[in-house]
Amino acid sequence: MNYINQAVVWLNDPLNWTNPGTGIFPLLEQHLRISAAAVLLGCLVALPVGLWLGHAGRGGGLVVVVSNVTRAVPTLALLSILPLIRAIGIGELPVILALTVFAIPPLLANAYTGLRAVDPEVREAAQGMGLSGWQLLWRVELPLAVPYLAAGFRTAAVQVVATATLAALVAGGGLGEIISEGFGLGLAKAGGQVIAGGLLVALLALSVEGILAIVERAVTPRPLRRSKRIRKSKVALAAES
Repeated sequence: MNYINQAVVWLNDPLNWTNPGTGIFPLLEQHLRISAAAVLLGCLVALPVGLWLGHAGRGGGLVVVVSNVTRAVPTLALLSILPLIRAIGIGELPVILALTVFAIPPLLANAYTGLRAVDPEVREAAQGMGLSGWQLLWRVELPLAVPYLAAGFRTAAVQVVATATLAALVAGGGLGEIISEGFGLGLAKAGGQVIAGGLLVALLALSVEGILAIVERAVTPRPLRRSKRIRKSKVALAAES
């Protein structure tokens, strides 16, 4: 029996879905919980900094440096180091902290870019109407930056969901446990389980991508959708020429 057939058989076994602690449903719930916590923590860290720097109009170099440095740090290395810190230990906490570092770059970069992309004439008009700095940020800049913020959140969420598979390496749980257990049993015996685990992670990441794409479109005002399509058309024409 080849690995694909083994994967189909494994996925069709009801016990593999409902087993307490080791079934697909419990591991999926844990996977989503870890990912959501990491993205939320990333938002709490990255968005205030990105929005403040974008509103102030400075710190672009800092944003690039921070984004590049956090991207360059291997998640697997963080997962190996963080559990060695006594105050952190093994389990979900080091996974959440490592994934938070991975979530920061797109959130930070898009928050900064979104505010800097606001038309200077719009900003000047708002200031001319007497809006304070806080009112300008809250009532003008943030609404116009929504497409960028949503895109950054979408990118961070998909990356975190996919990378959370590595949580199994430090007893952090998640769908990666299925793959890890399969490798532990040996490919000859559990190759189908490894394939099944990989398919589940891929389907979860694609589902999150699709759902957040719909949400991103829903929260983007119609005029901004049209301007976004116009920008894409111009880019396509420039590429063709």
